[in-house]
Amino acid sequence: MVIKSVNLETVCGITSTIPDNEYNEVAFAGKSNVGKSSLINALMNRKSLARISSQPGKTQTINFYNVNGAMYLVDLPGYGYARVSKSERGAFSKLITDYVLRRESMVLLFVLVDSRLEPQRIDLSFIDMLGEHGVPFAIVFTKGDKLSSDRLASHVALYRRTLLRSWEELPPMFVTSSEKKSGRGEILDFIGECLET
Repeated sequence: MVIKSVNLETVCGITSTIPDNEYNEVAFAGKSNVGKSSLINALMNRKSLARISSQPGKTQTINFYNVNGAMYLVDLPGYGYARVSKSERGAFSKLITDYVLRRESMVLLFVLVDSRLEPQRIDLSFIDMLGEHGVPFAIVFTKGDKLSSDRLASHVALYRRTLLRSWEELPPMFVTSSEKKSGRGEILDFIGECLET
């Protein structure tokens, strides 16, 4: 998949109505500060398309990016951010869940996890929910450049073993570094394959 054009087309907040789009959508979800915005910028080959912040929870809307006038890349709010009120957390959770479980135009969801961390309960619960509802997804390990190759391989292997306790078949997995743009080609190729089927 070659990126020819991309622009932020729609921003939906908690009270917004998600638009009816004519193209297929590929969405990105994960814990706050896992690197969604950085990955989106790297995939689209733009420096500041998606706003990046060191402060977790910066993305508090669903952002729709029109890519090549042929598909939408969707940036979802980070889940599990503790420094907002309980009611706000509930509202963000509902926003994410409603989109993920009910969006017919979404053909694929990338679940981002921090490669430096052991499997987190909140991520595993989210992944299990996707499995229970038959949502097509892949896992992206972010910040892969922050670990040695041996430790990175060990963390990915631990994640696989953890998932195999409850999953018969593992979803596709990708290891990325937004700074080095590693994994970019593989993810774009996979998106292209998903859009063709």
